[in-house]
Amino acid sequence: MKKRQLGSSELFISEISLGGMSLSTDKKKAAGIVDMALDAGINYIDTADLYDFGTNEEIIGTILGKRRQDVIVATKVGNRWTEGKEGWHWDASPAYIKEALHASLKRLGTDFIDVYQLHGGTIEDNWDGIIDTFESLKKDGLIREFGISSIRPNVLKRFLPASSAKSIMMQYSALDRRPEEWLDFIAGEGASVVTRGTVAKGLLTNSWKERLQRVNGFNTYTADALTTALTDLATHYDDLHALAIAFNLKEPTIASTVIGASSQEQLAQTFAAYEKIDSITDFTAVNELTKTEQYTDHR
Repeated sequence: MKKRQLGSSELFISEISLGGMSLSTDKKKAAGIVDMALDAGINYIDTADLYDFGTNEEIIGTILGKRRQDVIVATKVGNRWTEGKEGWHWDASPAYIKEALHASLKRLGTDFIDVYQLHGGTIEDNWDGIIDTFESLKKDGLIREFGISSIRPNVLKRFLPASSAKSIMMQYSALDRRPEEWLDFIAGEGASVVTRGTVAKGLLTNSWKERLQRVNGFNTYTADALTTALTDLATHYDDLHALAIAFNLKEPTIASTVIGASSQEQLAQTFAAYEKIDSITDFTAVNELTKTEQYTDHR
């Protein structure tokens, strides 16, 4: 599997990354998926402390074991919960970021996090404190690089120029093209995008007809508009799954596409699609059939 540089960092990550959120809490089942991913050349795994309230990190840490040195692990911070209570709340204070990092290190069974990401944020947050904390953790060797998972332009404009962040995780796909207006800015700041939502909840896979029955529209698409768009795309491209991956990776600012898998079968389908992406070079139909809207929420 090909690798791409994460921003201007020394990290080179696989074009397909494994998203941890879809992993089963059954350790044996999860291990089968993770091992299959690593054996196929994936070297980047994305998780978050919030996923299953820490259990996802624990499972990934246990599975990696001696293979930890061969894997670039990314996790996230900012959504705080209390054991025994439902829900969580936003906490991006320097004290909590440090506290949460050490908890993640323990759950993952590692001495450092490769890519530590703020799991959201608004322009009202204490960005000087947040950035200083991440920079300090990097200087101390507890994290190698840091970034943010955010789709808010004003947050990115505040965060990137003032920090050494190398990673921006954003939802991006042929059905959600809003980030396109910000790709040049992100690249100019020495960072890369790692995409989530690449297959748009399965709508951009070869099971798109079945997935259509489960949703009432997507993003800004009504149900009818979504049906029309997917039907038209399917007449131009033989494999929508391959198209989804190729469409994202055509952008040099995008370092990797994070795709989850709840089974080895799903992961195998992703690998099969990835093998076809070099044959897809014409995206004219995508540009004609999908929307290129901009973000309206800049908070």
